Formats: sequence, structure tokens, C-alpha cells
Amino acid sequence: MVENNGPLKGILVADFSRILAGPYATMLLADLGADVIKVEGPGGDDTRTWMPPVRDGIATYYLGINRNKRSIALDLRDEGDLAAAQELARRADVMIENFKPGGLARFGLDFETVAEGNAGIVYASISGFGSGAGASIPGYDLMVQAISGLMSLTGDPDGPPYRAGISVFDVMAGLHANIGILAALHSRAASGRGQHIEVNLLSSALSGLVNHSSAVVAGDTVPFRMGNAHPSLFPYEPLPTADGELIVIAGNDGQFRKLCQVLGVPELVDDPRFGRNQDRTANRDALRPLLVEVLRTRTKDEWFRDLIAAGVPCAPINTLDGGVAYAQDLGLDPVVEVGAVPSVRNPITFSATPPRYELPPPGLDEHGEEIRAWLKS
Repeated sequence: MVENNGPLKGILVADFSRILAGPYATMLLADLGADVIKVEGPGGDDTRTWMPPVRDGIATYYLGINRNKRSIALDLRDEGDLAAAQELARRADVMIENFKPGGLARFGLDFETVAEGNAGIVYASISGFGSGAGASIPGYDLMVQAISGLMSLTGDPDGPPYRAGISVFDVMAGLHANIGILAALHSRAASGRGQHIEVNLLSSALSGLVNHSSAVVAGDTVPFRMGNAHPSLFPYEPLPTADGELIVIAGNDGQFRKLCQVLGVPELVDDPRFGRNQDRTANRDALRPLLVEVLRTRTKDEWFRDLIAAGVPCAPINTLDGGVAYAQDLGLDPVVEVGAVPSVRNPITFSATPPRYELPPPGLDEHGEEIRAWLKS
């Protein structure tokens, strides 16, 4: 067994969450050394059944967000199981849950009740729309993508709105929950007391929409769908080459100058329609065909090689396997073996306390016997 030297070694996390936002958050905590006990109902986490795709009969969705955890199955309607859950909460440093707001109160597992017996508990609740007027609204990422406005920004201007290719706000909410947890643990080190952290997907969405939500609240401007174009930059989109599209970016005037030099059209830099970013953005319909005319003369890989060498941001549009392969080519080692299960490496690098890859995603109640015995000791 690999020795646990992670920065969160010694932190016990009672994970009462399921599906994505919470399990993703707790997997990252577990990677960093926390002892995460995954509490599941008798039927297990929903994502165990979200298939295809599968690996050895197990949903890859579940495998992707549950490594380095131990599993115990508890039926909170059973007196003995409920007592075990309450004892786990009493011993934990962190408890994370994504039940409907208030849903754990009837089991004595809400923050107020847990904190009576565990004053140091850092208790994180993740919901879709908060614990107030939105408490009864189901918290699915797709709903939040729709309500927040993200889908109104995604797709072609004349086409229908689209969702993002992943449950982006579940992931954001999980990350925001972890920021809150780590901040609360730091505060506890000084005060000795824990606190209740609440994260909801809609608030994470509005924060994560960054420049677009700022346009609304600070600029009284409602953004709209622009396909792959950017409202404030040009070029910043896919442009066609001889054999496919290449993302081409000129984030400043210097990059545009380099782009024109590599393309062999330096005269465009001196054209008053294109000299500054705001000019290029205003005159994108005139500039785009001039760039495309040159880009179509060579392949996307040839342009990628030469433009990157000149310091111009660009990228081919890969499928996911191509993205993994490119990370491998760069020496980022994106895939780790956890037991016999390939998994995507934790994205954080530590110089002294590296993430661990010790436990493969657990089977349902795989560690139930040992955890129950420990809770009774």
C-alpha cells in the first residue's frame, strides 16, 4: 500500500453525497489524502447504473469520480444503520451532502444536530437552487444550464440553444464546495469551531459565467449566441484550413501581428480596419475571409506547428482521445492506474505532498464491515 503523505492526511470526510458535484469534490479531497467514507443507500449511488459506457460491467461515469474512497451502505430508515451514520458524523472533520435542503433533519443528520455533538464539523451542503425559495426545485445540471442562461449562449446564432458537453455547473459547484471546505478547515484551526457551507448550482453558474454575467449586472447588456465566435475578440474561433478547422486566437495586437507574419499577409496589420482589437472585432466580417483564404492553402497540422512556434495561440479540434494523447505527448501523464482501473490524474501538482492513487472506486458496501466495526469501537 502506498504511504499517504497527502496534505489532507488525517482529515475524515463523511460523504453523504451522490451523483456528480459531491462525489467529484470528495474524490479530489481523497486524492489529497483525506479519508473519505462514501455513504450509500442500499441501492447504491445512482451513477453506478448510468451506462454505457462500462468497464468490466461497471459504469465509467461512477469510476471517474469515486477513487480513493471506502464505501458503506446504510439504510437511514434502519435504527442500527442510522446510529452508524450519526456516529460517523460525530467523528468526521467534514461532512458533505446533496440531499434536498432540510432532507437530513428527520434523521438527526442536519448541520444543527450534528454540530451539537461535533462542534468542529465542517458541514457542506450542495443544492440546485439554494435552501430558501428554491429548496424544492430538483437540482439537475441541465436545468441550471437552461435557467442560468448558459444555453442561450451556446450554439449557432440562428440555431437552437445547446447544453455544454459536460455537466459543467455540477463540476463548478463541487470545486466551489471544496474551496469553502478548505477555507473553513483553516478557520477551524484558529477558532476550534466548524461551520455550515452552502453551495448551489445556480449561484455557481452565475459566478462561472464570468464576463457574460458581468455584462448583464455591470453593463446592462444581454449576451447572445455567437456560435464559436467571441463577442470581444477576433479572431477567436475555428477557421477552415485545407483539411479541417483550426482554432485561431489573437488575444492582443502583438499576436495579431505575428499571425499576419506567419500567414504572409503583413499588410493587414496596417489596415485601419484591423489595427486594434476593437477594430478587428467591429470588422470581423471583412477580416475573416482574408484570413481563411490563406489558411485554406495548408493543413491544420502544418499551421498549428508554425503558428505555435511563432507564439500565436491556436489548436486543432480533437476528439477526447486526441486530447488525452496530446497531454501524453506533452509529458503530462494524464492517465494513472488505480488498482486495475485507469483514471484521469488529479490536475494539481504538489512539490512535497503529491496526490495519492491508492484505492480504486469501491464496490457497494465494500468496506462496510470494517467501517461498522470501527464505529462501534
